[in-house]
Order: sequence, then C-alpha cells, then structure tokens
Amino acid sequence: MPLPPFPKWHDTNGKTVACTEKVKVMQENMTELYQTAQDAFEDALLMGCDENQVRAFLLQMINDLENPYE
Repeated sequence: MPLPPFPKWHDTNGKTVACTEKVKVMQENMTELYQTAQDAFEDALLMGCDENQVRAFLLQMINDLENPYE
C-alpha cells in the first residue's frame, strides 16, 4: 500500500504552512517514517507476530509521542 497523500500542513493557528522548505522537510520526514514503520511491520509479520497486536502497538507509539515545546 502506498503512502497516503500528504495533507496541507497547518500551524497551531490554522494557517497553512506555505514555506516550501518546511513542506519539503515534512514530506521527507513522513515518507521516511512510513517506510520505517512498513519495514518493521513486515518484519514482525514474517516473524509470526499477530498483525492486530503490531498495528495496535504502532498506533500506541504514535499516540504516546511527547511535545517537547509545550
């Protein structure tokens, strides 16, 4: 399954992030993250791990990310 289309990124005030370099970095980071997660997911399946458990763990990892700028 390919990477989903990128959204228009917004700042905390709802304004579109228009800086070309910022958008480029976001897209590169999200592409790299997707590929790393896909690779880890496939490895887990090849090792016999339960698909639903792996998906739940990946979602939990994302939900547990901390904002260091608060």
